[in-house]
Amino acid sequence: MLALLLALPAVAQQNVRVPVEQGGRTVQLAAQLFRPANTAQAVPAVAIFHGCGGPGQNTARMAGLLASWGYAALVVDSFSARGQKDICGRNWPTQGDAEARAGDIDAALAWLAKQPGVDPRRLAYMGYSYGGGVAMLRALSGRMEDATPSLARAVVLVYPDCALANPLGTRLRARQPILFAMGALDDWTPVAQCKTVIDRIAAGRDLVETRVYEGAHHSFDALGLPVRYLDGVGNRSKPGGCCGAHYGAHEPAWQQFVVDVKAFLAKNLAP
Repeated sequence: MLALLLALPAVAQQNVRVPVEQGGRTVQLAAQLFRPANTAQAVPAVAIFHGCGGPGQNTARMAGLLASWGYAALVVDSFSARGQKDICGRNWPTQGDAEARAGDIDAALAWLAKQPGVDPRRLAYMGYSYGGGVAMLRALSGRMEDATPSLARAVVLVYPDCALANPLGTRLRARQPILFAMGALDDWTPVAQCKTVIDRIAAGRDLVETRVYEGAHHSFDALGLPVRYLDGVGNRSKPGGCCGAHYGAHEPAWQQFVVDVKAFLAKNLAP
């Protein structure tokens, strides 16, 4: 796998700022824009949103892969401009925190749509863990009559915090194609919790795809990190939202995940 990563074509990286309106002021979110090398035509783009630990090697690795496939990729840091770093423990995000952060997705997509060399008609976003739960809030609607178009044509939810969808109600509408990618052994954001959400999708159910990777825990894409138990992390799937979960790499799951994401985006972001 290391040899595969080293063989990827070179990509251009740029530090940028994404403005987002919050409480009557503008917050400038730090972000990294990855672009495919040597492209003469406008390319599709994917915005990436991190989990409770902030941007990491997994989001950067995914952005590099996306660029190697011909996509622009924007890794958005929702934390540093707000004075946050890691909120996995005692500062476990509330429902209100997640709903407020959902605005980062709208801002990032609007920013990408205006960038030279990006095709504004072919945008997608990905969310990981807590960021996946936030992304789910944007991908699903609790109003069956909601026909509001989205700037995104596809959404990838990577072991998402599905409990965040509870306030949306019992009948949900999928607003665009959605891929749920989950580990079968995940006890931080369990598959069963996400299945409950998927079962509530009454409109657009045919837009939803699921992939469950056997033998995989939370953060199966954290390559090189053995599975271990974190006893101090917040866990919305447990009574009272506390505490403890397993996380760590499962390389076969990650390899299949890469194949699945590549196929899903190719299908839904085609010209």
